[in-house]
Amino acid sequence: MATQTTERAKPGPKTTRTRPDSAKSDGGSTGALLGAAAAGVALGVAAMIGRKVAVQAPTALAGDWDEALAAEHAATLKLFDAIEATTRENTTRRAILLAQLKHALSKHALQEENTVYPALRDAGEAEAADGLNKDHGYVKQYLYELTNCPRDSERFLDIVRKFRVDIEKHMSEEENTLFPSLKGKLSDEANKALTKAMNKEGFKLA
Repeated sequence: MATQTTERAKPGPKTTRTRPDSAKSDGGSTGALLGAAAAGVALGVAAMIGRKVAVQAPTALAGDWDEALAAEHAATLKLFDAIEATTRENTTRRAILLAQLKHALSKHALQEENTVYPALRDAGEAEAADGLNKDHGYVKQYLYELTNCPRDSERFLDIVRKFRVDIEKHMSEEENTLFPSLKGKLSDEANKALTKAMNKEGFKLA
């Protein structure tokens, strides 16, 4: 009896699946985009830090904390000069100068309130420190009034001039009485630490 033999089919060559070129290019594009985004963020952060350093530099280079704050006082009064030199027709210039004044005073107040005034309290001048803090409240009130006053109003410069009179009294008390007294009570090391702390606070809003 004849026997039948069946041949097993030989396996064919293995095939490897490859990703379409489009998938490869998509992955490469995504990586490139992510890399570009990360580089952009890094550049943005570096630019922001650079701007902050530039803004705080005049204060940091002015000297000890009291000299630095006095320099900021002088710069603030120059902004008042510029605002008082405007007319009712200079509405855009008034808006720009008011924005600059707000920023300068906000940074200045943060430096004083978070470093110098606490040091005054520690040195036994709590009442004086509280009075200076109260003055800062009126500074905010003046800025609020100017923000809500039409730039072409006759009242605008009236508010600015009253504001200047009050803030110059505040500055004079600090520069001529309270700051020299505090500096004299502190050691050289403590004055250096206060200067460093003040600049650190200023950098936050620079």
